[in-house]
Amino acid sequence: MANPTNEAMEEDDYIDIDDTGPEGLKGADGGYAWEEEYKRSWDVIQEDASGSIQSSITDLNSQRSRKRRQQRSTETLQRGIIRHVVLVIDQSENMSTRDLMPSRIQATLALLEQFVGEFFDQNPISQLALVATKDGLAEKLTDLSGNPRDHLGALRDKASGDLAGEPSLQNALELGMHALRRAPAHGSREIVCVFGSLTTCDPGDIEQTLRALQAAEVRVSMVHLAAEVHVFRRICQSTAGVFAVAADEDHMRESLFENIPPPALVKERATADMVQMGFPVKAQMGEVPSPCVCHHELRFAGFLCPRCGAKVCGLPTDCDVCGLALVSAPHLARSYRHLFPEDNFREAGKRTAGAVVVCFGCGAKDAGFECVGCRQAFCLECDVFVHETLHNCPGCV
Repeated sequence: MANPTNEAMEEDDYIDIDDTGPEGLKGADGGYAWEEEYKRSWDVIQEDASGSIQSSITDLNSQRSRKRRQQRSTETLQRGIIRHVVLVIDQSENMSTRDLMPSRIQATLALLEQFVGEFFDQNPISQLALVATKDGLAEKLTDLSGNPRDHLGALRDKASGDLAGEPSLQNALELGMHALRRAPAHGSREIVCVFGSLTTCDPGDIEQTLRALQAAEVRVSMVHLAAEVHVFRRICQSTAGVFAVAADEDHMRESLFENIPPPALVKERATADMVQMGFPVKAQMGEVPSPCVCHHELRFAGFLCPRCGAKVCGLPTDCDVCGLALVSAPHLARSYRHLFPEDNFREAGKRTAGAVVVCFGCGAKDAGFECVGCRQAFCLECDVFVHETLHNCPGCV
């Protein structure tokens, strides 16, 4: 009696698994895929007369920066210019890895100091808080505040701190939501995480935390220093945030600094609310100092709240007595520009041989960009300065 199993196996031996035949292995030019030339990306690095490759590296960075600026969106969108952001820092043992020099934690803290300064420069009427996570716990370093000195001091104190255990994303998100619970409805609520660990030590179901984030309309974004983790990316996507994996120090800076401009509001949630604000005038208290309501320290000068008369140290801030938002006119002007971003400069067209175009900004020769509005020529350095620092074309102004 024949074994049907063996017969089936013998018949299967004659089945052609690849119906496409050798044609399926051919490349785009008709040859086989393994015969095609591979891209030698390192050939673009060339030495100069002195044997240095710094000029080639500078050109590559300029090309990447130029491409990133050209892809920058200049569309007029409704954005929330009053933001409340919680910055979460991973302080687990994984942050001691030296793939970023001198280590992940040192590179992260140095970059976060730049981030805090640039954040308040472009978002002067927003507030920031710091949260650190290690050993499966989360610790609040600073409260929501518009004073960058408090956050910079906390970051410098943590520069010599110990790294231990595993981080807890759930505890960090829960603590961040707790810090954002008093944020007004007219302001956006965001959590920005910088993680280096591929694991998270959570005490409960992180799906419940995700549903709580969506109910509270908290936007979560993350910059990871190692690789993509499914649960991290899913949380960012489910809350309309951005997830990025840093390839190197420059890419890490670009990915983190993408969270500095205010994100576009979701159309279903976009509302226009009237916000009460006070514009206090700086006053000198004479020879006798008086305490401020923000730090409870004796100071000779300060800003008096126009509603209750309480004295605060600096602007912008919220009055601790009556809760009125205290700002100045330049703060509103710097925040308002996010609603109408400056158009990207375009590359200048071909010029006649021997023609020299002088940069309108600095006077440098051979400017390669021009403004689409005033048609003035600019060099690469002035292009960066106009779009990342000045945010206004000097030729149009």
